[in-house]
Amino acid sequence: NSMKSQFLLDPEVTFLNHGSFGACPKLIFEKYQYWQLELEKHPVQFITKHQAGYLKTAKEALADYVGCAPEDFFFTANPTVAINTVMRSIKLEPGDEILSTNHEYGAMDRTWHFYCEKSGAKYIRQNIPLPIQSKESLLEDFWKGYTSKTKIVFINQISSATALIFPVKEIIQKAKSLGLITIIDGAHVPGHIDLNLTDLDPDYYTGTLHKWMLAPKGCSFLYVKKELQNNIDPLVVGWGYQSESPSKSRFLDYHEFQGTRDISAFLTAPTVIQFLKENHWTEKAKQSKQLILENYKRFCDLLGSTPICPVTNVFLGQMFSIPIKTEQPMVLKELLYEKYKIEIPVMKIDHGIFLRISLNAYNDEKDLETLYSALKEIKITTDLLL
Repeated sequence: NSMKSQFLLDPEVTFLNHGSFGACPKLIFEKYQYWQLELEKHPVQFITKHQAGYLKTAKEALADYVGCAPEDFFFTANPTVAINTVMRSIKLEPGDEILSTNHEYGAMDRTWHFYCEKSGAKYIRQNIPLPIQSKESLLEDFWKGYTSKTKIVFINQISSATALIFPVKEIIQKAKSLGLITIIDGAHVPGHIDLNLTDLDPDYYTGTLHKWMLAPKGCSFLYVKKELQNNIDPLVVGWGYQSESPSKSRFLDYHEFQGTRDISAFLTAPTVIQFLKENHWTEKAKQSKQLILENYKRFCDLLGSTPICPVTNVFLGQMFSIPIKTEQPMVLKELLYEKYKIEIPVMKIDHGIFLRISLNAYNDEKDLETLYSALKEIKITTDLLL
């Protein structure tokens, strides 16, 4: 695969876990190091004079890519920081309910538990049973969790462990008609499936560039709808609070200037977008998505399991999760890595244990064959797969 040589990934490893932390091409990583060097050459000039301009350029490129205005978001290290910023600012009262699902990312569940414990609010992990029958049935299951106490809808647009695309647009529309606050975790979305924030119209939205957009690690953003921007407190109070030279946006003053930090990853955004464009990434992503659709059933058959949703691009992007039966998920994961040099996650949530395969342009049929024969051998020679 000629694409693999453009990445920094170890060529000895079959990498089937793009979903966890992404993977960065050499070209983008070089730009990242360029920015780090610029900062070290002229630390004072960089931070006091040029940083704001550099950020502006990066934000204009990203704004165009995700369909919003550059002044409506700021960069964060990751979605966890973004969501904590939002949650810290929303005044939760005892008895308020946050309607969510039992497919959310573990760090998010923990964050909500933390804020609910402090406020007396309730985090409702509505059961979305598997297998999913249709978009309509999923929506019906989700809204069963709604009560007169529901204040917030919090949902991932693509789930982590189950790798499913959720009908977030429909959920936001209905939530709006009910007067609810919408907070969307889109960690897996930018560069993976189409995203237009103006069209989607959430109240709060976080996405990453370091997963499917191929940026260096630690590059994400938090979008906040204009009329809510002044309600958001800074997670970290710094010079931007009660600023001596305020910009036009108090929102950005509060959140963009948090003391000395390395913003090099953020500044790669224009390079990232250019790389995706020049390498016809939409086409390449489509090929990965096709491989996913072609292989889901085959892997399920091998493991005595069935797909957890209709095998179409309504629910699946560049990842699929296979329900597996094992009493030692971590031993299985380690064996796949240590013996077969395959990097792949084995995840445990309410619904059971899943082996998640994610593909990007550096993967091909050969990588899937490597995994297939490894799993076949493990099935025959060990008791790890029941």
